[in-house]
Formats: sequence, C-alpha cells, structure tokens
Amino acid sequence: MENMIKHEQIPHIINRQNALEKAFLAKLEAGNYTIQNPLVILDPYEVAPLTAMILFNTPVASEATIVVKGKEHPGDIRHTFPSTEKHILPIYGLYADYENTVEIIMSNSERNSVTIKTEPLLPEVPVATSIRTTSEYMGNNMMFLTASFRSLPAGYDYAGDIRWFSPKNFAFDLKRMPNGHILIGTERLVKMPYFATGLYEMAFSGKIFKEYTLPSGYHHDQMVMDDGNILVLTQDFYSGTVEDVCVLMDSKSGEILKKWDFKTVLPQNVAGSGSQDTHDWFHNNAVWYDKKTNSLTLSGRHQDAVINLNFETGELNWVIGDPEGWPQDMVEKYFFTPVGNGEFDWQYEQHGCVVLPDGDIMLFDNGHFRSKNKEKYSLNKDNFSRGVRYRIDTEKMTIEQVWQYGKERGAEFFSPYICNVEYYNEGHYMVHSGGIGYENGEACEGMAVMKAMQPKFKDNDYTFNSITCELQNDQLVYELQVPANCYRAEKLPIYYANEIAELGDGLKLGQLIQTQTTKMKVKAVESGDLVPDHYEAKIIEEEDRFNFNAIFESGEMAQLLLEDETGEILRYPINTVAQNFQAMCVGTFQKADLRNVDTFINKTGLLGKYEVKLVAEEKIYKTGVTIKA
Repeated sequence: MENMIKHEQIPHIINRQNALEKAFLAKLEAGNYTIQNPLVILDPYEVAPLTAMILFNTPVASEATIVVKGKEHPGDIRHTFPSTEKHILPIYGLYADYENTVEIIMSNSERNSVTIKTEPLLPEVPVATSIRTTSEYMGNNMMFLTASFRSLPAGYDYAGDIRWFSPKNFAFDLKRMPNGHILIGTERLVKMPYFATGLYEMAFSGKIFKEYTLPSGYHHDQMVMDDGNILVLTQDFYSGTVEDVCVLMDSKSGEILKKWDFKTVLPQNVAGSGSQDTHDWFHNNAVWYDKKTNSLTLSGRHQDAVINLNFETGELNWVIGDPEGWPQDMVEKYFFTPVGNGEFDWQYEQHGCVVLPDGDIMLFDNGHFRSKNKEKYSLNKDNFSRGVRYRIDTEKMTIEQVWQYGKERGAEFFSPYICNVEYYNEGHYMVHSGGIGYENGEACEGMAVMKAMQPKFKDNDYTFNSITCELQNDQLVYELQVPANCYRAEKLPIYYANEIAELGDGLKLGQLIQTQTTKMKVKAVESGDLVPDHYEAKIIEEEDRFNFNAIFESGEMAQLLLEDETGEILRYPINTVAQNFQAMCVGTFQKADLRNVDTFINKTGLLGKYEVKLVAEEKIYKTGVTIKA
C-alpha cells in the first residue's frame, strides 16, 4: 500500500496556550497547593523557557512578593502581586541550566523558597562576550535583543547574563505597549526573506493575548498610538514591490483603518542607494508618529531618505537625505540645506528614526556605501556607522547635525544593515550597532550575513558581532557585545508596574490575503503515483493556511493543485528559482539548502475539501492529503 507524504497539523499557538492554561488552572483547583507546597509550572506557555508559574491558595487574602534570586545580590528580581486568596504568579528572570531560587514572601510574613531547575540555553541564543556597566545604572532593566542572523531573541541583565529568551523565531522589533504587554512580530513566515503574518501582543511569560494578522504581512516596525490603534509596516502582497506601505490597524478588531502607499508620493526610479532594486525600491524600516505635527516619519533605506508625511492626507512634508540624484523640483521643495559651523554628514541606508520632544530627528546612520554616486562608494573597512541627531527647521528648510556617536570607532562599529537608536532624555541615548560582520577576521565587504549563506563562500570564515551602547552626556555608561547580528535593542524592566497573570483565551484578529492562483497550465499527465521520495515533500497545515514544503532543483517547473469535490482545480505556482535579496534584515528564516522551497497557501477564500496534488517532471502526482477549509 502506498503511503501519503508527511502531513503535519499544527494547532494555532493561541489554541495550544488556551489548553495549557486551562490544564494548570484545573490542576490548581484539584490539588491542595499552599505556599509551602505550591504548584510550579516551568515555561507555562511553551514560549519562554526561563519563566515559570507558581500557583497556590491561602486561607485569607494577602499580598505576595517574589524574589528571583540572582547569582549575585544585584541580580535579584523582585515583584509584588496584589492581595488575593488564589495566587497565580508569573516568574521571570530565571537563569538557564541552573537551580534557581525563588523566594515567596506573604504580607502576613509567611514565606517559602522554591527551587526551579532549568534546561541549558539553545545554541542559537547568543551569549554575551563582554559587558560594561554597573548594577546601579541598569537597576531593574534588561537589554532585549531581537534576532537577525544566527540568533534568537534574548534579554540580558546588568552582568550580561541571559534571564529571558524564546525558542520561537519572533521577528523584528520587541516593544512595550502602554498596557505593559509586549508587541512583536510572529514567527509565521508568509513570504521570503522575512515577511511574517503579523504581530503578537504577549507577556514575557509567553502568553499571547492577541494575534494581529495582516493581509499582506508585517515587517520591521510598529507603533502603538495614544488611542491603542497600531501603526504597522506592510506592503501590497501582489503589487510587485515590497516594504512601501504603512497601515493603521484597529487594535480591537484587526481591521485596517487607514493606509499610506509611498509609491503615491515618491518616484521609484531615482536616487537609489547602493542596495536598491526595483522590487525593494524604498525598504521602509521604521515608523514614528509625532503628535505635535500630526505626521508620520518613515525611514527608506533604499533611497537613503527619511521622509515625513501628513497623517491625514498622506502628502509629503519633507525629506532628510543627500539630495544627489533627486529631481530638482523635489530638492527645492522638500529637502534641507545643511547649516551650522559643526561637522555634518548625511545619513545613508539608515534605520530606526525617532522624533524627539523638541522636533529633532535621531536615527542610526548605517553609512552603507556612504554616497549616492557609485564612483564614490566607500569600502566597509574604511567606513563608519553612528547614531546621529539632526535639528531641522521646516520653515527655513535647514538642517544641522547636533550630535553623533560611532564615527570615531570606525570599522569596528560599522553595520551595513539593521540597528536602532533610543532617546531616554536629554543627553541620554542608546546606539545599537547590531549588524557587524567579519570575513576571515577583517571587515566584510558586502553583506556578511548574505555571503555566509552562499555555497561559493563556504571556505571563508564569517563571524558576527552586535555592540549596544548607552551614553549619558557623551560618557559611555553601558556596552554589551554579543557574537551575533541582532536586529534591534530595547531596554525594559522585565516586569511592568502592577503586572499580574492575565488569564483567559487569546484572540485572533485579522486575516491573511487570498492566495493568488494562476491560469497557466503546465504540460503534465496524471501519473496516479505519489510524489517521488526525492522531493522529500511534506504538508504542514495550520488553522488558516498550509505549507507545501519540498526540495526542487533551481528553475524546475512546478505547480501545486487543489482539486475540490466537484473536480474544479485551483493552480498555484511554485517558485523554485533561488532569490537574490538586496537586504536580509532577518536571516533566521533562510534555509541552509536553497532548494528547500516553501509554498504557502492561505485558506482565505477556500471552502470545503481539497485534494492536494503536485505538478512536476511533466506529471501530476498525488500527495494523499486532503485539506479542509
């Protein structure tokens, strides 16, 4: 008897977590758990291995304070939970591969110590190679680094010890919302190289409160507005271009309320950076809403441009960047003229723009190529990256460079991609250079992250670094180095004020776009056979889509067919051509074997049962799998 290909059905992470939560709450109800004999659940939501849940009952309502003991006293993490009889306490900040001690202190002075043994770190979690700071400076804050290449998201304490990480491939920036929750990109890929389904609103316990799914996916950045709605970077999935749309999403329903398409305000064929191509012409990597001017500020890496749009109308207000190569009428209307007696450099292929309280613009100037003229491009070994602060006058259309950090460090601090800056208050900033790469011990020319994936460079030795700095009045007060490329850095306390365990079923909002079919028929005959073993094919089915995964030779002609119960056939192209990306801000989705191809089919628009077939080698093969939508 023939066997069908492997068919794996994966429950939605929210459904899985709902079941896990109900199970540990039921166990609490069924048992006699007290402060002296509590129920301890390690990694309660299967997302954060260095967290736990401690559950017990007390005869009268009382406050509970927990102290996660540090390896040294300054590493202690303390949090107090409100008075209640049923205590469900999320525990954060455990050490990996360690017998952790958690003290529980009740307001009636009853206390107990609990020991929690954790597993070792996963090899993809980058261990700090150096840290320079003090426990007094860091206080209860940790530095969270999100993944870019050969890394997983992690949180580092004052000593550089990892106190939080996730094995999930969460994408792009990790930000704290006004309600204390974390907002981060999902681990669900929709399209290479790194476009994810959307965002998770979650706690550091790993509990996901909401998944926000965007029709055309999410990338790079997001920002919560004062009313709770969320600005999200996306694109039009089938437009032929990427990373050139921003939307405003309703946080209660997932509905798209407003959309800004940068193709309507900018020419796509002028003033390109050294990494620009027609597909990724703008490469938007940051969004910032400024309430004072009711405007959006956006960073377009592939035009070396930071642009500002009217929030209501979408009209272009101004552009910060080297005017070379731009149409003269745009230069005269939208660009700034440098002024001042100090040093001035334009930014190139920048990331992470923010608008400061006084209207200044701060950003990470990657400096990649450091020119708009190919004949003047800088080699990486001779280049620099930096955090920079510009002062702009939108009446006189002048710009002045008022602060920078990083230029003096030269190639050691050079990062051709990713990175961010943070403004804490006047004179107190973060500069995160997260994309440093070396080839055979020297500053890598080109993108180390991309070269390391290519077989033709397999004999070269590629190493990576991430340097996160904080400065107060131009004094370096913090520096963390890890041997990986890390997308962004965010300093946060691991507990937010008055945090409790928020229970209940998570919500799934929004939906994926309907996957496009093709009318093109590939010459093929019904074989009656199952997909040959050399394709190593499998189908991974989720609630809202499925993925046909197989090994194809580059350029091989292939299609996926869905045949419904009436015999009607839907045809989907399979892209077997190895893609050349000019930017790889998150390389964690990249396969070691470029012949390993994912074809995602969203269930949006499908109804009923569909038999899945593969067209390849001029034959139609059965998979033995039926998908229900």
